[in-house]
Amino acid sequence: MTSEFKVINPDRIVDNTFELIRDDWMLITAGNAESFNTMTASWGAFGELWNKKACFCFVRPTRHTYGFMEKADTFTLTFFDEKYRDVLKFCGTKSGRDVDKVAQTGLSPITTESGSIYFAEARLVLECRKIYFQDLDPEHFIESGIHDEYPEKDYHRMYIGEVISCLSR
Repeated sequence: MTSEFKVINPDRIVDNTFELIRDDWMLITAGNAESFNTMTASWGAFGELWNKKACFCFVRPTRHTYGFMEKADTFTLTFFDEKYRDVLKFCGTKSGRDVDKVAQTGLSPITTESGSIYFAEARLVLECRKIYFQDLDPEHFIESGIHDEYPEKDYHRMYIGEVISCLSR
């Protein structure tokens, strides 16, 4: 299936990125072929930062993927067609601590040249090299309602990644 992907410049992504992240969702995956985890996310962004194509993703420290993100130098953001909605729901509601998400969903992991993991079923993949992280600080929330997103006080860590590869179907 990897031959079906073509490398594209991230500038050539034709999707509405708001819909792509918010509505279509993505898998954030970190680790390597021997050990990795993936989780569904609907928060994030793409843009330009420090003269680099960048993406922003957010992972709570209570998530199993957090430990993989901390150890890895790279991660992927993987987007799918709508027919994979149930897979995304599963990966967003089950923890990799408790289940083998790949075995349960039938996803087919592929390893990039730099060792990142993405999935053969994807339609769009961004491979990113971590260049910055920052823990969200509740003291800096300007809008009071944001506190309601964190009843457990498990504030996200934001990761900024430089896009080092973009694959599309």
